[in-house]
Order: sequence, then C-alpha cells, then structure tokens
Amino acid sequence: MADTLKPADIATDIDATAEDAAGKFDNARQALKDNTQKFTAQAGDKARLFAEDGKTRAGGALDQLAEMLTEAAGKVDDKLGEQYGGYARSAAQGVAGFSDNLKAKSVDDLIGDMREMVRKSPAVAIGTAAALGFVLARVIGAGFDQRDKD
Repeated sequence: MADTLKPADIATDIDATAEDAAGKFDNARQALKDNTQKFTAQAGDKARLFAEDGKTRAGGALDQLAEMLTEAAGKVDDKLGEQYGGYARSAAQGVAGFSDNLKAKSVDDLIGDMREMVRKSPAVAIGTAAALGFVLARVIGAGFDQRDKD
C-alpha cells in the first residue's frame, strides 16, 4: 500500500490549502478596500459637482429675489409709505449680500460654515433645516402643479 496517506502528508496538504485560502482572502480584502476607496472618491466628486451646481442656481435665484424686492420697494413706497419701502430695499440688500457671499465661497467653505453653525446652535440648525425643507417642498410642489396645468 504505497498510496496510503500518512498523517504528515495530510497536515502538509491542510497547511498548504489554508495558506492558499488566506492569500486569496487577503487579495479579496485588498480588492474590496481599493474598490471602496475608488467608489468613495467618485461619489465625493459627483456630490461636489451637484453642490457646485446647486450653489450656482441658488445664487441666481437669490439675485432674482433681490431684484424683485427692489422693484417691489417702489410700489410699497407708493401704497404704504417710504418707511415700508425702505424695509423692502433693506431686505433686497440683505438678500443680495447673502447671494454675493454664497457665490464667493467654495463648497468646502460653506460646508465648514454649516458645521460650525450646527456645533454652536443645534436648535437653530434644526429649525433652519425644517424651514428650508418646508420651503423646498412648497417650491417643488408648485413646480409639479404648474407642470400639470401645462
């Protein structure tokens, strides 16, 4: 019986199989880690592009709002008095200043500012997020209503 396996041969085969499996596991783990890092970088780049686009659109919308407030100030002067028209002009200047500030900052700076605000005043941040969510929902809803009418 020359073909009988000896315990030493079995142990050697088991050790070789275990080393091979460990090597394959390490390779798979490294490939998963590399792919995860690649996906994270791609997702970050895509999110940054969306944020830049959103920042540009928000700046344009704020500019339009400031222009509308400025135009409305003249009508308010005529109907309610110059004091109230001054309020409208002051609001327009505030919106225009906010728009300029928004356009001047990078997305990373804006994120840093938001993190700092949340850290300093979490209640204000939650309230602001709720208000923005409400406004956004109304704007989106109005857009769908308008589309359905057309």
